[in-house]
Amino acid sequence: MAKARSTYICSECGGTSAKWLGKCPHCGAWNALTESAAAPAHRFAPLAGSTPVQDLADIEARELPRQPTGIGEFDRVLGGGLVPGSVVLIGGDPGIGKSTLLLQALVSLARVVPVLYVTGEESAEQVALRARRLDLPTQGTKLLAEIRLEAIMDVIAAQKPAVAVIDSIQTLYSSGLSAAPGSVSQVRECAAQLTRLAKQTGVTLVLIGHVTKDGTLAGPRVLEHIVDTVLYFEGDTHSSYRLIRAFKNRYGAVNELGVFAMTDRGLRGVNNPSALFLSQHDQNVAGSCIMATQEGSRPLLVEIQALVDAAHVPHPRRLTVGLESTRLAMLLAVLHRHAGVATFDQDVFVNAVGGVKITEPAADLPVLLAILSSLRDRPLPRGLVAFGEVGLAGEIRPAVRGQERLKEAAKLGFGMALIPKANAPRQPIEGLEIVPVDRIESAMERLR
Repeated sequence: MAKARSTYICSECGGTSAKWLGKCPHCGAWNALTESAAAPAHRFAPLAGSTPVQDLADIEARELPRQPTGIGEFDRVLGGGLVPGSVVLIGGDPGIGKSTLLLQALVSLARVVPVLYVTGEESAEQVALRARRLDLPTQGTKLLAEIRLEAIMDVIAAQKPAVAVIDSIQTLYSSGLSAAPGSVSQVRECAAQLTRLAKQTGVTLVLIGHVTKDGTLAGPRVLEHIVDTVLYFEGDTHSSYRLIRAFKNRYGAVNELGVFAMTDRGLRGVNNPSALFLSQHDQNVAGSCIMATQEGSRPLLVEIQALVDAAHVPHPRRLTVGLESTRLAMLLAVLHRHAGVATFDQDVFVNAVGGVKITEPAADLPVLLAILSSLRDRPLPRGLVAFGEVGLAGEIRPAVRGQERLKEAAKLGFGMALIPKANAPRQPIEGLEIVPVDRIESAMERLR
């Protein structure tokens, strides 16, 4: 009997190799190749179609209609709603609320369009118990408990739902492959077949994906490349607040943020998320600075806290939570070189309140102000908000959408803004004193 031919697939990038290698030849990941049965050479022959070459100017571009889900924060992250024929991938830690949110969205959509919920992790009774616990009106919401890909595709073709949820992609398997469900080859095959079905029939598919201990989606990275939208759930499971961030969106803004509160009736959108990230202090405290950040199209006010303490070890510690740790050492060097403030014998800890993750460089100036305030044990002026990128030469560079940040600060009652000189508004903003600075030394002098 002839031996079945095998191939080796990288769990990081999805690349294939004819033999096992310690290092993936495609992405360079070590010990990432796993053995899988090779698919027949003619397997995808029916999928290959020929299309004529067209001139781009002759192609008629039309705006695709969107279907709102009825959950405002979810629609914001999606870019306004679900697009027909699109494929959305949503990942997050176990128990963070992925299934709850999508069940709420499907129940809301079932009032206007046909929907289908495919569960591979839970039984139909478990899903019904969750819906009853959340007090959801489930009339018209179709449910299918199945993990075989071919059966699911047949049901979707027969039922013709407008929106279908697959919970989760790691539980499905295709009869054409001998690998176990959840393996790299099965995840990639099932995702590719479902994506092709969505593009051909116009069904909107929402795939739930597991995440690894590092917080990335389990399975090959090619899964993120073939879908249209990638969303991640963020937040601590011990907290009642959840954040959804868009990392890829072909139909909307990237890095858009949705804020939810977990209640006994499911997830509820938060209309004023800035209040979540601002601590309520009875009086001014040292080491605290309010930052005006921009998450997608939404301005947010986040409290940056810093603690500077004498180091009792030869190598002082530098620790950040919710901010880029690699920038902290650079900012401390700039503070010493251009402002004459040394922290080489101090432990420095910086935290973004509320569990939000800030990746934009406009957090540089608020971080330095919070560090300086903690080092001097002197609170910053009450009602101060700041933003701005700090360069290695000590200059303060502008941030995008400065006007929107300032308007959000004024709306929430802040009276003073320390901002880059290039972001200074042409017209005064009522109730807000603008303090433009162009160098870190000037910012320090303003606060003496």
